[in-house]
Amino acid sequence: MPQPTSPDTPLLTVTADTLVAADFGPRTRSEPRARGPYRRLFALPGARAFTAGNLIARLPMGMFSVSAVVMIAGTRGSYALAGAVTATGLAATAVVAPWTARLVDRYGQARVALPATAFAVLGSLALLLCVRHGAPNWTLFASYAATATTPNTGGMSRARWAHLLKGNPEALHTANSFEQAADELCFMLGPVLAAFLCGTFFPEAGTLVGAVLLLTGVLLFTAQRSTEPPVVRASTARAPFRAPGMRPLLAVCLATGAVFGSMEVVTIAFADAQGHRATSGAVLALQAAGSCAAGLLFGAIRPAGSAHSLLPWCLAGMTALMTLPLLAAGLTGSLLVLAAALLFAGMATAPTMVTTMTLVQRYTPEGRLNEGMTLAVTGLLGGIACGSAVGGWTVEHVSATAGYGVPVAAAAVALLVALCTLVPFGSSNRSTDSLATH
Repeated sequence: MPQPTSPDTPLLTVTADTLVAADFGPRTRSEPRARGPYRRLFALPGARAFTAGNLIARLPMGMFSVSAVVMIAGTRGSYALAGAVTATGLAATAVVAPWTARLVDRYGQARVALPATAFAVLGSLALLLCVRHGAPNWTLFASYAATATTPNTGGMSRARWAHLLKGNPEALHTANSFEQAADELCFMLGPVLAAFLCGTFFPEAGTLVGAVLLLTGVLLFTAQRSTEPPVVRASTARAPFRAPGMRPLLAVCLATGAVFGSMEVVTIAFADAQGHRATSGAVLALQAAGSCAAGLLFGAIRPAGSAHSLLPWCLAGMTALMTLPLLAAGLTGSLLVLAAALLFAGMATAPTMVTTMTLVQRYTPEGRLNEGMTLAVTGLLGGIACGSAVGGWTVEHVSATAGYGVPVAAAAVALLVALCTLVPFGSSNRSTDSLATH
């Protein structure tokens, strides 16, 4: 009499002269491959949608200055006027941006960012029309200053990640690394796109397309309400500028911005001295490409130690790598060798900025995150302006090769600031400062 068999017992049968074993047991699926950190990041509900809109809005950030310079210099025949107009816009942004960010934190991204963007777009369109129709020079300054209400789209995106990934520092590290890589990509592609549009179509094309992209991107970004951080209307937290740890970080941002500003001016001058000024944009793009690649790699790994202990090492690496362009220019005088040196030098940028922004998020009080990150960006902009001025002076009074000493010195200053003043202030200011007054 046949005995009942277990489902796991194979069935034996004979076919011709062959013994066949048939296994009707349940099949077990192989373990799925672990998702990479970026796949896990964008698997979060709504993450892809708000990131797509934010990237569209962020691309014009690398377009507007180049477009304004080409548009004004091409029609008015004065680079001095074009530089003065863009410098005025930068100064206005440094003053207005923190106030815009404070309103975003207080009333929400959608309620503030959209009208602020619309006002900035009107300023860009006014600049376009004033240039095209030969309006007085003062109207150019007024129009470009009106674009200072442009919200910090990168800061708003980082604020969303901080909200979605609260309590998950490893995933937040990956998100911050992606955001820094996106910044580098936009500032690498933006000037190229602006130069192409202005040169191929008409001088105002770069400004026009940038305005359309900015408004479209912010519309798409703010439409994603499910990922928007909650508003803390009655927050009594102290201002981010007064929070412990923030001022040394802002000083680091100022010095780091000087690295970027001086490197850009000096590289353009060096390429011009070699008779290849038209290639300076491509050479600078290599630096941004190196930073973008390093940012993505930095986000995929788990660096040992806290962000506080990691920042001095990142700044030391930046200081060391910034000597490569100086050596390349001084020892070889070759633009090709310089381009390779800039590619490697750029690899220190993203890890430094990711670590800095992580500390900014940590030290910013609860409910004022966008304002804190905008202050950091303002520090970078101020440093870029100072670095451009010092780098330009060095090029004019010494040499383009000597100018590469300016970013090395600026990186060293940032390192010294971090070592001397950035002492531990606790893991976060958000709980300790929630009851502090302004």
